[in-house]
Amino acid sequence: MPVILPVHGISPQWGEDCFIAPNASIVGDVQMGNQCSVWFNAVLRGDVNSIRMGNKVNIQDGAVIHCTYQKTKTILGNNVSVGHNAIVHGCVIEDNVLVGMGAIIMDNAHIGTNCIIAAGAVVLENTKVESGSIYAGVPAKKVKDVSPELIQGEIIRIADNYIKYSNWFK
Repeated sequence: MPVILPVHGISPQWGEDCFIAPNASIVGDVQMGNQCSVWFNAVLRGDVNSIRMGNKVNIQDGAVIHCTYQKTKTILGNNVSVGHNAIVHGCVIEDNVLVGMGAIIMDNAHIGTNCIIAAGAVVLENTKVESGSIYAGVPAKKVKDVSPELIQGEIIRIADNYIKYSNWFK
C-alpha cells in the first residue's frame, strides 16, 4: 500500500481516475488533478511547502518532487511527464512539458510551456526556460526549439500513454 500521510493536519488530495503505485510515498500538502499517476518508488513530499499538479501529470519511477521550507513551492501544469529518477524541487513547470530521466530542476526555475528538459540535464536555480525549448546538459542550456511534431509525438503522446499504462494496474 502506498505511504500517504498528513503533515500538520494537511493530507494529500487527488482528482478522478488517478493511479498511485503501491510503494509510492505522498505526504502533506500535495494536490493532484485528474488522470495523474505516481509510479513505483516515487516520492512527493509536501511537508515543508506545497506541491500542486494539474491534470494528466505522471511522476515516474523513483522521481522525487519536493520544495524548500518557507521559500519555494512546486507547481506542475497539465500534461507534465517527470521521467524516471528525476528530481523536481521548488520550481514551476507549465503545461506540456517532458522532464527526462534523471534530470534535476532546482529552486525557482521556471519551465515554460511545450518544453523538453533532456535526460540528465541540470536546470540550475533561478533559470528561466523559454516556452518551446529543449534544454540539455550540465548546467542545462537551450539546444534547440521544440517542433510541433515533438509536442504531439513526444510530450502529449507520453502524457497520454501514462494514462493507458496506469489503467493496467486499476
